Amino acid sequence: MPKLEVLNMQGTPVGNIDLSDRIFGITPNIPVMHQTVTAQRANLRQGTSSTKTRSQVRGGGRKPWRQKGTGRARAGTIRSPLWRSGGIVFGPHPRDYSQKLPRKVRRLALCSALSSKVEAQKMIVIDDIALPQIKTKEMIGFLDNLNVTAKVLIILEGANPNVQLSARNIQGVKTARADALNTLDILDSDTLIFSKTAVSRLEEVLS
Repeated sequence: MPKLEVLNMQGTPVGNIDLSDRIFGITPNIPVMHQTVTAQRANLRQGTSSTKTRSQVRGGGRKPWRQKGTGRARAGTIRSPLWRSGGIVFGPHPRDYSQKLPRKVRRLALCSALSSKVEAQKMIVIDDIALPQIKTKEMIGFLDNLNVTAKVLIILEGANPNVQLSARNIQGVKTARADALNTLDILDSDTLIFSKTAVSRLEEVLS
């Protein structure tokens, strides 16, 4: 059973926490994580790119010149893809890129991502993440106390406006709720910072 130190917001150890083997202690399944991230990134695509075929571009109602006798190549319409402002061949058209994955696959990918962070010692548990007011400076001080840099994902038990609004202007820092966590956000972050209650909430959701 994985065990982590619990820190306070000043970065001082205040206890320990036992993590669930089924969520934080499995062998990471890399192919499943790759499949899930690919599907999530595909689901973010709007699929609104569009081009016009030769039947949709404007003009070309008559033959540009007669078939023979001009010395020029044969041409039947100015809407030909060979012409400037002509139609586009095999161009993109609006489509749905979304992919659906079974619930068990998504759950396995999430647990694999969490386990990989625990294994790499990139997960921190805080006794209680709370700020008295919305203040970016205080959030920066909190992160400095933990000595974390680069991309950070702060996972909270539920809505916490003071923390969420204080973190949103800091480059590389994101917040998420424990019951809305996803594999892409975890793998895209260098360090995970959980509140102690968020760990309990996540284990309750995934149990």
